[in-house]
Amino acid sequence: MANSAASVVKNLWNGGVEPMKASYGKLMMWFFLVSDAFTFSGLLVAYGMVRSAHTAYSGAPKDFVFSSEYWPIPEKVFEAVPFLHGISLPLVFVGIMTFILILSSVTMVLAVEAGHRRDKKSVEKWMLWTIVGGLTFLGCQAWEWTHFIVGTEEGTIIGRAFIDGEWVEGFKMIGANLTYNQYGPPDFAAFFFFITGFHGFHVFSGVVFNFLVYYRTVTGMYERRGHYEMVEKVGLYWHFVDLVWVFVFTFFYLV
Repeated sequence: MANSAASVVKNLWNGGVEPMKASYGKLMMWFFLVSDAFTFSGLLVAYGMVRSAHTAYSGAPKDFVFSSEYWPIPEKVFEAVPFLHGISLPLVFVGIMTFILILSSVTMVLAVEAGHRRDKKSVEKWMLWTIVGGLTFLGCQAWEWTHFIVGTEEGTIIGRAFIDGEWVEGFKMIGANLTYNQYGPPDFAAFFFFITGFHGFHVFSGVVFNFLVYYRTVTGMYERRGHYEMVEKVGLYWHFVDLVWVFVFTFFYLV
């Protein structure tokens, strides 16, 4: 009896018992996701605080004098759709991006479920579709960034601008960067590039991880191991990326 008790204690300290039936790898993934959630929360809270200090406006006349006091309404800024030049479709394109990312989360769920059944062919299929969804989202984001940087043809006329060491009267500001943007204060562009870019980096990292899992599935590594736990761990990361985008979409594009 004493030997049995000693064996149980030994197994506990050697990791023989898994808390909540979660492996070490899953627990470490959860720790990482929680810490990453704090990072995104800090960024979104900072965005909310800066935006609350500005007055929003829906648009500006061509003779508008640029002022950092005004904050643009996103649905007036992000109203373009590829191949539909000149047609105002507020938030339609970013809505399509959101749908694509959420759909990729569904395919990831199916890949994890197939892994539980050790259905190699189904894991390959659904992981491939998840990768396609991630790459499509990144392509859409690249187009959105390009359109935001290039700006609209009419631009915004400001009274004076300090360009190349001298003041220029009646400067026409087109596009956006980290210094200025035609839509409103520089902070708007700075937060847009940083928050959506940081999330885009997570999506890109997720696509890389998904491809590695897909490759190892095709080569039969997980079949030889006897389990597809790695698919589930990568799935946790991918679902987190999708969830974060819901908050980014709500805070940045809707509120």
